Amino acid sequence: MYYHDFLWRPRRGLPAKLLALCLSIIGLLPGGAQADTQALTLADAVRLSLKQNPMLEVFSLRLEGLEGQRLAADQAPALETAFEAENVLGSGNYGDLDGAEYTLSLSSVIELGDKRVARTQAVSGRYTLVDAERKAEALSLIGEVTRTFISTLALQEKQRLASDAVSLAKDTLEVVTRRAERGATPQAEVLRARAQMKETLLDQQRLQAALDSSLMAMSALLGMPNVDFRRLNGNLFAFTNPANFSALFKRASDSPNIQVFASEQRLRDAELALVRSQSRSDLRWQIGARYFEESGDSALVAGVSVPLFSKSRNQGQIRAAQAARNEVSLRRDSALLMLRARLYEAYQLHVQAVGAATTMQKQVIPDLERALELTRDAYEQGRYSYIEWQSAQRDLLASQRNLVDAATSALLNQALIEQLTGESLAAAAVDSSR
Repeated sequence: MYYHDFLWRPRRGLPAKLLALCLSIIGLLPGGAQADTQALTLADAVRLSLKQNPMLEVFSLRLEGLEGQRLAADQAPALETAFEAENVLGSGNYGDLDGAEYTLSLSSVIELGDKRVARTQAVSGRYTLVDAERKAEALSLIGEVTRTFISTLALQEKQRLASDAVSLAKDTLEVVTRRAERGATPQAEVLRARAQMKETLLDQQRLQAALDSSLMAMSALLGMPNVDFRRLNGNLFAFTNPANFSALFKRASDSPNIQVFASEQRLRDAELALVRSQSRSDLRWQIGARYFEESGDSALVAGVSVPLFSKSRNQGQIRAAQAARNEVSLRRDSALLMLRARLYEAYQLHVQAVGAATTMQKQVIPDLERALELTRDAYEQGRYSYIEWQSAQRDLLASQRNLVDAATSALLNQALIEQLTGESLAAAAVDSSR
């Protein structure tokens, strides 16, 4: 299940590859059955979170601000006009305006060292970095929504198992009561069966409360003040086997989280180029006309000024920019080491959980279900005790809950792998098989 059918389209949309990751947990979308209009699918959850989460809209505003900065950085130096009066309102021969000199001039700066290009490239680098951070934030949000969805789906499945346990406890109480009425079993077993039924009812109520709280947490994550859905619609027992670890890590090295460092590296390079451009002194020019009141003559005036020792005065800024650029590379290397360890842990847990869930689903639970049937028949015939029947029930219910836990672990680690790699495991498996 790929995300591209559920695109969030802000003013600047996320790239198709990232959007394709939004629903890649295989099997979490319902198949063939008619959809429940009050059931929330993972597709809906991701779509609503990307649409309504305010943090993602903040990035759009930041990008708009950088658009404005880019326009400002691309401006040429402004022209300046000046008017100057000399030899006026003084003393002696200059007590009036007869000896005044008036100058009207135009001036500006000629930028050297490609400063204008360096400025615009620095702003473009910041723009690219913010856009990369937005993609990483969207990927993180998708991961959080997916994890909450899986955890809530697991509670929903456990609540269903609790309902089955209540039905089994009621049936057990009826069987034990009938045998007690015939004198085939002591009254103490009726009391134990009744207590067991009440305990299963309490467990069902506990799980329902936990499920309601989890649904409220999901609603809050989607930006909804109230829960507008009754349940989640998905398949907890559909797994995808990942490619080998080396292939996964290679993909993770190109994920949006790591691309943030690449974007920051380009920004630091642009900032270093901007600082270096400041080492080249600019030329300030001025041209104008001067009018002499006493003689009525006029003359052209012109001038050029250049700051001295700009290169030597700028060495400190250059060293600071170089250090900031080198720091990015070190932080990226550190992030890759941590990513490798985290990805390997998720990979191992996913493989182990898939194996455990498959074994329990295909071998353990069918055997326990058959054992429970045989034990019940033997109990009704008086060959097994109530304790043996209860033990068979507990073993089956415990294995069913363990299956839910293993399936939940498999899907949570699958979701983490996909978040770290920025790619669906299903697509990765197809690519690795070619």
